[in-house]
Amino acid sequence: MQTAAGWLGRLARFDFTVFDEIRADRTATISAIVIVFGASFLAGMGSWLWAVFNRELSELDRSEVLVKSFLIGMFVQTAVWFLWVYIVRWILDWGYQIKVDALALVRTMGFAFAPVGFSVLVLIGGLALPIGLIAFGATLLLTTAAIQSASEAEMREAMVANLAGFAAFLIVMGGFANIAEVGTFGGLAPGILFFSLDL
Repeated sequence: MQTAAGWLGRLARFDFTVFDEIRADRTATISAIVIVFGASFLAGMGSWLWAVFNRELSELDRSEVLVKSFLIGMFVQTAVWFLWVYIVRWILDWGYQIKVDALALVRTMGFAFAPVGFSVLVLIGGLALPIGLIAFGATLLLTTAAIQSASEAEMREAMVANLAGFAAFLIVMGGFANIAEVGTFGGLAPGILFFSLDL
């Protein structure tokens, strides 16, 4: 039996066959949730480090960013990720009459969420947006493969369900980014999602 680190290594090489093993291994459920939380932790650390190293914003309360984006944000993002998984399952069931085991979906999509951890690099202020887009782009690619593995969905069906779940995830996280903002930057969301879109 392979460990979570071994599975992540294979995912880093885009070996999507790993999802078949993850789907079938009931002991991988906790590891998958820990990966979602860990990726959210790293994303929150990125937005907090951005605040720490950004000397041009002397009025920015860095301890407030620590609490809201890092500490609270990682819990919020982990919770909202479950909404993403739920919507994927609902779309597959309701829209395509494809039954999928909820925990198999949690396991595969949890491991597929790992690239969000690269959001720690949003601390490089000028590259925050491209880094965030790359992290979520890779996550979308992996979660689509994860959904196909966890279900009998075809590529198109997995993509539609995944985009619906991801859209809900982004909308809810965007709302949290606008709650309890630190200055005019962002609120209760980690990483690239910390930055609110208020103009």
